[in-house]
Amino acid sequence: MSAITTHILDLALGKPAASVPVELSILRDGSYAALGAGQTDSDGRLRTLLPQGAPLEAGIYRIKFDTSAYFASSGTKSFYPWVEVTFEVTNSTAHYHVPLLLSPYGYSTYRGT
Repeated sequence: MSAITTHILDLALGKPAASVPVELSILRDGSYAALGAGQTDSDGRLRTLLPQGAPLEAGIYRIKFDTSAYFASSGTKSFYPWVEVTFEVTNSTAHYHVPLLLSPYGYSTYRGT
């Protein structure tokens, strides 16, 4: 499991959001550099955002969730084509879990465990 993970719950359906494309990047010299990507599993989780064995460094990170692809797959109209969550890693030995609570017209996030 990578040091940064995510989990998406579809609040409108009351179930995990599977097959959501997700990208992780870090801010370096004023622009974002890609670090990893993947799709959520059937439980709405993505545990492999950072490559196996990749060190976690302090800095500003961004997780981009392709919500338009997720909602389009079920023919659901939505307001947000993507969601970007930006957060700061201050402890490079910690685990950072960034869940997303999602519906077609809103979202919420928090630092999980």
